[in-house]
Amino acid sequence: MTRFDHRKYRPAPRVTGFDRTWPDRDLEKAPIWVSEDLRDGNQALLEPMTVEQKKHLWQLLIEVGIKEIMVGFPSASQPDYDFVRWLIDEDRIPDDVTIAALTQSRDHLIDRTFESLEGVNKAIIHLYNSTSTVQRERVFELDQDGIIDIAVAGAKRVKANADKRPDVNWRLEYSPESFSTTEPEFAVRICEAVMDVWQPTPENRIIFNLPNTVELGGPHHHADQIEYFCQNIKDRESVIVSVHTHNDRGGAVAAAELCMLAGAERVEGTLLGNGERTGNMDIVILAMNLYGQGIDPELDLSNPDKIIRVVHECTGIALHPRHPWVGELVYTAFSGSHQDAIRKSLRKQGPDEHWQVAYLPIDPRDIGRDYQAVIRVNSQSGKGGMAFLLERDFGINLPRWMMLALAPHVQAESEKTAGELSSTQIRDLLFANFARRAPIALVDYGLSRASDGQSLVVTLEQDGEQFTLEGRGNGPLSAFINAWHAHSGDDVAVVDYSEHALSMGSDADAIAFVQLRHGTVRIPAVAEDSDTVSASLQAIIGAINLSREADETGQRGGLTALAS
Repeated sequence: MTRFDHRKYRPAPRVTGFDRTWPDRDLEKAPIWVSEDLRDGNQALLEPMTVEQKKHLWQLLIEVGIKEIMVGFPSASQPDYDFVRWLIDEDRIPDDVTIAALTQSRDHLIDRTFESLEGVNKAIIHLYNSTSTVQRERVFELDQDGIIDIAVAGAKRVKANADKRPDVNWRLEYSPESFSTTEPEFAVRICEAVMDVWQPTPENRIIFNLPNTVELGGPHHHADQIEYFCQNIKDRESVIVSVHTHNDRGGAVAAAELCMLAGAERVEGTLLGNGERTGNMDIVILAMNLYGQGIDPELDLSNPDKIIRVVHECTGIALHPRHPWVGELVYTAFSGSHQDAIRKSLRKQGPDEHWQVAYLPIDPRDIGRDYQAVIRVNSQSGKGGMAFLLERDFGINLPRWMMLALAPHVQAESEKTAGELSSTQIRDLLFANFARRAPIALVDYGLSRASDGQSLVVTLEQDGEQFTLEGRGNGPLSAFINAWHAHSGDDVAVVDYSEHALSMGSDADAIAFVQLRHGTVRIPAVAEDSDTVSASLQAIIGAINLSREADETGQRGGLTALAS
């Protein structure tokens, strides 16, 4: 295979002429959010959205809480024009939402854009023209002055149209398109030329949108460009600095975050990142990044599944299951060590303390998810995951030695099925392998106080015949062990024991776990019943049955391995 020749490319030039301060800053608040779903997102689709799909997506954007929404390119697209007219004629724009319309710096397109907005109460006119060296030299064949002339002519045309419609609250936005590959000093120069035409004030600020149109440098580089602009643009108090980052290098979200540190107040992006080439900045990711740092994103992302569904219905683009924050699998742990850490952390998480759960950066319930999808068990999983599921869904708290005994059975079953196991399947494996009610079964028992502890009378059945045993001990388990030893001569002893009440997932009221030593092996067993004593006795009897079963099948060595 021929190697790539990296020498045909060059690194992004260092930004000079400014004082870099952004690395020492912290994010403290959300930006002004701007949705580009209906324009940039739509432009990037193989099959652009219909007007009906745009209406559907518009409603979602309103519900999420985005207050500035780019509605399209009405001067160049009839569906965009029709959609804008629907918004205005049907009074679909809430009072606290401002729509934006994009136009190139060409007279007839600017005029048509204003015509599409007749009757609107307020709107943003977003003017742009390309400014980068490659665009100037290879596309337009103009020098810097020639490009400035295009921007100034467009700005004058916009102002003339706005002046004809004084009843509308117009806000004006200009983009030196391909800002990321424009010389920083020229970007400032052309923006100041537009300012001279529009005459912004601190009360009526101009929006300068500085797009990372093609991401050719790292996010730190774009932050340097933004801080240079903020420090060098005149009348900074009359300017809103906006960024529009693309994901060519995979850094769109990081670039937007760093640009906010560098002085950007406004961020353009799309829900879930759809956009040209590799995509636009993902509003959901950036908003959740802020949320996870204790900053109010000022958006309602509490129902991500609806966002995912609507975006898919309107764009035809499915969401990757590992998509940050909202993908199907992002709160799912398959690794055994991860599962164990999550389980232990959740047990210790207090209701009034800051969130501190291993591997879960936020509480999934905050965004409408629950713990049904937090832990899954497959062949790569460990003891913690299966224990979590049994506790969550059935109230079963496995002692550690039972986790060790059960784990190989869970792994073997998941490898056999080549998939994940449900909590019900794991519970079935527990009882299939460690509960035995035959050949010896408990029929009845009676317990009474004795001078040296407790006296137990127990009725058992084996092969259709019943028999009674009596024993004494400091509790029912030791009384049974003594009675069984006297009856059978077996060398048995209870090594470990655990029981608790059940509150969910079972008709039984109690569950008991017993680790029985029989000769040189340890046998784990489990039983459920209506009361604790009955469950405990059945667990011991089950262990005896398992030991005899192992003797008959020659699998006694397996019991030793389980207990080790």
